[in-house]
Amino acid sequence: MIHRRTAVALLSASPLLLSGCGGGAEAAPSRSQDDRPASPVTASPTPANSPQPSGIPGLGPRTTAAIPERAEQVVVASGRGENSPLSTVVLYERDDNVWQPGASWPAHNGKDGWSEHHMAGDLRSPVGVYGLTDAGGLLADPGSRLPYHRSYGFTSPGTGFEGEPLEGSFDYVIAVNYNRKPGTSPLDWTRPMGASRGGGVWLHVDHGGPTHACVSVAKAHMKELLRTLDPDRHPVVVMGHAGWLAR
Repeated sequence: MIHRRTAVALLSASPLLLSGCGGGAEAAPSRSQDDRPASPVTASPTPANSPQPSGIPGLGPRTTAAIPERAEQVVVASGRGENSPLSTVVLYERDDNVWQPGASWPAHNGKDGWSEHHMAGDLRSPVGVYGLTDAGGLLADPGSRLPYHRSYGFTSPGTGFEGEPLEGSFDYVIAVNYNRKPGTSPLDWTRPMGASRGGGVWLHVDHGGPTHACVSVAKAHMKELLRTLDPDRHPVVVMGHAGWLAR
C-alpha cells in the first residue's frame, strides 16, 4: 500500500515486466487477481441545476460525458491518428466552471496507435477515460502531490523501437488506471481483467520513440504533472486518437 509519504523500495529488482511501457516485455502473470471489472472511469450524474462546464476542445459529447463531474484536472492525450505513435498532451484545469488549457506538449503513444480493446502485446494504447491516482519512479520524489513510490524496479534498460536508448524512461511515471488496482504502486502486478488485457500503462518520460502502450512526454513535463496533479481535484487522463476523442 502506498502512503502519502514517499515510499522508497531499495530492491534488487528483476527487469521490469510490464506490457504497457516503452522497454517492457509481455505482462507477467498477476500475483493477485481481483474479480472486480477494471474499466475506464465513469461519470457521476450531474444535478439538473448544476451549471455545465465549458467543453474541452476536441472532445465530443460521448467522451465529455465519460469525464467524472468531480474531476477538476484532465490530461488530454490526443493521438495524430488511429495507427500513429505520435500524439499531443495538454493539461486542462477547471476554474469557475471553465476548462483552462496548459501548454501543448509533443508526446508518443503505442507504436501501432490506439485500441478500443487493448490486449497485451498489441503495441497499441488503450483509448478511454482513466483515473490518475498513483505515481513513482527511479528518481527521488520531485514534489509529487500524488502518492509516490521510489524503486529500483523502475530501471529501464535496453533500446526502443527506433534504436533509441530507454535509460531514464521511468525516472518519473504516473500510473494510468487501466486494468490495475488504484491505490497501489505503479509496479503492482494486479490485473483485474487478467494478464491478457495488458497493464502497466503509464505516463512516463519520453525516450524519443514509440511506446508499447504508454504515453510519454519530456522529463520536465512529467515533473510538472507530478507537481500539479492533485488527488483532491480527482485528476483523470482522456486518451485516444483525435477521431475517437471527437465522438
